[in-house]
Amino acid sequence: MVVNPQFLDTDAIRKDFPILQRTVHGDKPLVYLDNAATSQSPQQVIDTIVEYYSLHNANVHRGIHVLAEEATALYEGARDKVAAFINAGAREEVVFTKNSSEALNLVANVLGWAEAPYGIRPGDEIVISEMEHHSNIVPWQLTAERIGAKLRWFGITDEGRLDLSNLNELINERTKVVSLVHVSNILGTVNPVETIVKRAHEVGALVVLDASQSAPHLPLDVQALGADFVAFTGHKMLGPTGVGVLWGRRDLLEELPPFLGGGEMIQTVTMEKSTYAGLPHKYEAGTPPIAEVIALGTAVDYLNGIGMDKVAGHEHAITEYALGRLQEVEGLRIIGPATNEDRGAAISFVLGDIHPHDVGQVLDEHGIAVRVGHHCARPVCVRFGIPATTRASFYLYSTPAEVDALVEGLDQVKQFFGV
Repeated sequence: MVVNPQFLDTDAIRKDFPILQRTVHGDKPLVYLDNAATSQSPQQVIDTIVEYYSLHNANVHRGIHVLAEEATALYEGARDKVAAFINAGAREEVVFTKNSSEALNLVANVLGWAEAPYGIRPGDEIVISEMEHHSNIVPWQLTAERIGAKLRWFGITDEGRLDLSNLNELINERTKVVSLVHVSNILGTVNPVETIVKRAHEVGALVVLDASQSAPHLPLDVQALGADFVAFTGHKMLGPTGVGVLWGRRDLLEELPPFLGGGEMIQTVTMEKSTYAGLPHKYEAGTPPIAEVIALGTAVDYLNGIGMDKVAGHEHAITEYALGRLQEVEGLRIIGPATNEDRGAAISFVLGDIHPHDVGQVLDEHGIAVRVGHHCARPVCVRFGIPATTRASFYLYSTPAEVDALVEGLDQVKQFFGV
């Protein structure tokens, strides 16, 4: 193939990722195409974790000894990095959680507990979409059931896009919250956030955005997006597991009640009543994931060093190449947009009548790591009348050669099953 000028220098980048140098099943080079589930971490992130535990390990905000002060400076320094990375209005708007799921649960719960004007009340409506990850479905179901609110949702077109034909009817004066995925983890669809935010704010509804599949891959400007809350997670953007981020508008975070009670999130405690710390500590009860937060800061440094515009360009080129190659495979059906317009770097597909679990198992025998199942987005599979999909997902270190290996692996799958 002719190398697209948007491709990054993956030879240089891949040297930073020890796991990409390994083999599996004896002598098979690892072809890692499961980045929508978890990305790999560069040596710099790994070194940060080792250095923290080797030299700085202490609890944050609570001690006056040197280790505590060092740990606190590193932890809060990572908050500054994340705030700049997403163009937050203030560092206090960045709340660390353990993942996107916790961040979304936080919002769903505190809006259910809150007083007017933000609190959800019986008869209010919550709008989501049929393409949401379960983490952006179940919390709202629980909140709606507990309060007596009504849950409504956008459907999906046959092309894998949001069906906005009933936008003005679905988002109406009864709508309290609209919670939406920015980029679908199963379809790859990039949703028209601006259009939905505009309509939601016209009727006074808050907007929650699940950016788990966009923060790692696209320049993310939370102020430009216009949403009121944005959630994403570290382990999909070169960072470690166990750390996520909730960004929220400062006025909302100050007004809403806390999510978890415990140490650090308090101002004063008596046996009768407690008062709460200022932002962001009001939402960070207990000992936080200190090493993970600091390492997430290093992941942000790494991404900034490359440039998120270049990451996005590389992935756009890889995805375009992959869509073309996959459509050469006879019997393969892409679930989601078949073109690269408004599309992320995850491609789900079915291969004839072969169950995706069987596809994934045979690919694994050839060293190719993909994800199979419903990808925590079962309503999408129901919508398209399939039990599951095989999903290949790419990142800044993915190469055209890995796409070729996937296509060759699918030929081996077909041969194995006599298709």
